[in-house]
Amino acid sequence: MGQIQRRVFNEEVIPHEEKVFSIFQPHTEWISKGKAGVPVEFGLRVCIIEDQYRFILHHQIMEKITDSDIAVSIIKETNQCFPNLRSISYDKGFHSKDNQHDLKVLVEKVVMPKKGKLSKIDKAHESEPEFRRLRRQHSAVESAINALEVYGLDICLDHGIKGFKRYVALAVLARNIHRYGALLFKQDAKRHRGPYKKAA
Repeated sequence: MGQIQRRVFNEEVIPHEEKVFSIFQPHTEWISKGKAGVPVEFGLRVCIIEDQYRFILHHQIMEKITDSDIAVSIIKETNQCFPNLRSISYDKGFHSKDNQHDLKVLVEKVVMPKKGKLSKIDKAHESEPEFRRLRRQHSAVESAINALEVYGLDICLDHGIKGFKRYVALAVLARNIHRYGALLFKQDAKRHRGPYKKAA
């Protein structure tokens, strides 16, 4: 009501960080997607770390922070449980000069494309076969994001920030159990596959 009074009657421009986007879920944030058809969403960002076997190793709810703010801290936390982490692939939104430097101390190979126009050195670095290979694998995380939406994160039915965090954790657990089950099913199918003859 106070914001309505300021905006409508006092004709005041409300600073973005003070705006309330949901009176039912006060933690809701304005998320600029920058995509055609879906320029804006309301909710909270969630950052996930997925391994080469498509298991989610770690996740973090991003309250009033951006991708570049979380790039180093989430790897430090992941390393505590998975010290064998050797490489990490991020998109451009996570890039900063400090992040590039700090991540190289934590993992052997950092794949984080730089923003803007690239220098000759940066172009050569991002054209390396290993960089490009790991960069291509990064797109696989989109399937994990889609799977999390399928397992409950498309719409959170719980209330409050605690309920949201619980909902996210359960969705991550469900995703990992489903992935583990898919691998076991695949192994079982191979074991019970009978002999076959090649077509003439």
